Amino acid sequence: MKRYVLDSHALIAYLEGESEGKSMIPVLENALEGKAELYMCVVNWGEIYYITLRELGEEKAELYLSSISKYPITIVNVDRELTLVAARFKAHYKISYADAFAAGLAEIKNAVLLTGDEEFKQLNKIIKIKFL
Repeated sequence: MKRYVLDSHALIAYLEGESEGKSMIPVLENALEGKAELYMCVVNWGEIYYITLRELGEEKAELYLSSISKYPITIVNVDRELTLVAARFKAHYKISYADAFAAGLAEIKNAVLLTGDEEFKQLNKIIKIKFL
């Protein structure tokens, strides 16, 4: 079964109906059919909330979290292992701390990271990445 880690960029693009977000549709459909496992770090889940809250307001931010909860996405809490893996990514690459958690989760879960964020290109040889 295919495993994916969702970066906040991927879900925001989907929720806002952006063209690159359309490539999320088959991934979400596969998860709903039990053909794929989806994960998201709670840090990136919170990132969706704060970005939407800042840019579109509280009503939209709450709507997005409600929409995300309707999909079989496992929201992974941060523990010491994930924090250390993320810290290593942050120390060695020019990525945001939140992005380091998405990369770290992809490494731990041996999953494909789904993103549209160009910042991840530098990690292409370290983790599996699919760009939207």
